[in-house]
Amino acid sequence: MRKLFALLALAGAVAVGDVAAQEYPTKTIEVITHAGAGGGTDVTARMMMLRARRELGQDMVVVNKRGGGGSVAMDYYLGVPADGYSILTFTIGHAAELAKSNTEMTLNDIRPIARGTDDPQILMVRCGEFESADAFVEAQKGAPLSYGTTHLGNIDDVSAFMFTLKGGLETPKIVPFEGGGELATQLIAGAVDVAVLNLAEAKSQIDAGDICPIVVLADDRMSALADVSTAKEMGIPVSFSTVRGFVVHKDTPDDVAKKIEESLLKAMSHGVYQGFLESVGLDSTSVASSDVWGNQLSTMVTDMEAALKELGFIDN
Repeated sequence: MRKLFALLALAGAVAVGDVAAQEYPTKTIEVITHAGAGGGTDVTARMMMLRARRELGQDMVVVNKRGGGGSVAMDYYLGVPADGYSILTFTIGHAAELAKSNTEMTLNDIRPIARGTDDPQILMVRCGEFESADAFVEAQKGAPLSYGTTHLGNIDDVSAFMFTLKGGLETPKIVPFEGGGELATQLIAGAVDVAVLNLAEAKSQIDAGDICPIVVLADDRMSALADVSTAKEMGIPVSFSTVRGFVVHKDTPDDVAKKIEESLLKAMSHGVYQGFLESVGLDSTSVASSDVWGNQLSTMVTDMEAALKELGFIDN
């Protein structure tokens, strides 16, 4: 009889779990970011949420946990329930913090949901400063150029260092700035020779003819910059992107995680989000499922760790 009661109790628990998964969500969902309002990650999250609210049938709000290059947000996320009501935005910056062990989180603590953007790093110069990408590279064989970045020990300066290292060029002089907008302005003013930026960060200055992208750090050319060579085309094996996506706790119920993934993918396939991608020079290939995103997460952390060790940011 006891065994029968135990089986009935187990069946009841499974049934309750199934019902809970079917009912999800029943309250507001938090989307946790490390970026301030108006930053690239914040904007990406908000654009995703425009349609995801409808797909999930519940409101979604951004919760900003700034500091530590993303480590504050990751440590905060470890303390919230694994119930699908909190989604963490995850970027290449988070990968760097994981690689440097600046957070309690590890990759084993999270479950990939979907990728929202895959935005290549671009080396930009003042228009007319260099005749070509080859001339740009050649200029750095005899003397270093100054590179403006918006981070230290993160993707921007790692991109600059690895480009010059793998290209056999002089080590760049790194000049950090508060944000992409300031960096673009200071590039035009002549404060630095090169700026490491994403396309959206300097789009207006590019359209005005003040700033010219000269090398894209990606595997393939960008559709919006079809005439700009990649580093790999030039024989410099460097590829870095500002990637933004979404993850949940590893212990999130499978049915809940699947529902979140399906809803976010559908939301980001909608014309509203696709229009956002187009406006920043990206396309539909930015959006990817949990399988693709999960593989990229692992690769990002591994590659960032290797680069940071090679550059001396992490002890070997």
